[in-house]
Amino acid sequence: MERKASIHRKTKETEIRLEFNLDGTGGTEIKTAIPFMDHMLTLMAAHGFMDLKITASGDTEVDDHHTVEDLGICLGKAIHDALGKREGIRRYGHAVVPMDEALARIALDISNRPFLAYRVALKESKTGSFDVNLVREFFRALVVHSGITMHVDLVSGDDPHHVAESVFKSFARALDQATSFEPRLGGAVPSTKGLL
Repeated sequence: MERKASIHRKTKETEIRLEFNLDGTGGTEIKTAIPFMDHMLTLMAAHGFMDLKITASGDTEVDDHHTVEDLGICLGKAIHDALGKREGIRRYGHAVVPMDEALARIALDISNRPFLAYRVALKESKTGSFDVNLVREFFRALVVHSGITMHVDLVSGDDPHHVAESVFKSFARALDQATSFEPRLGGAVPSTKGLL
């Protein structure tokens, strides 16, 4: 079963084309017009062993908000579509990833009940021209459109670049774990309800 998806989203503010392979090798071609997001999405794909091809344009002359949020929408939809009926997956994933002084912890449940708890407090949110507080908006959109329950906790960290990198890597590893197959399920949906 191929777990792939293609998404095209066009609004008056953004246009995004995304190709996603959940069972990839970490290959990327990413051009979002926001260099910091290119960097985060590239390392996310590498550490989550997913292939990701994205081209995006948006009203970045206003700010990065619309493009970052719509990237989350598109990736969330791609994850949702690629997972199909969610048969045989482990469902739960967690990761704790250090990046120098930063340490982020993520626990997630592919539950089809979208929820984001994002406990990341920063004294300084800017890295270059990018506002790292937008990472929360990215993941909020992603969980809503993928049906994931996710808790993000910053255990420690001061540098906003390191914090963001730790969060994206934690997400990648937790998603890889949750979407991997559990042979003991025999292809069943991982729920006592029989449905996610």
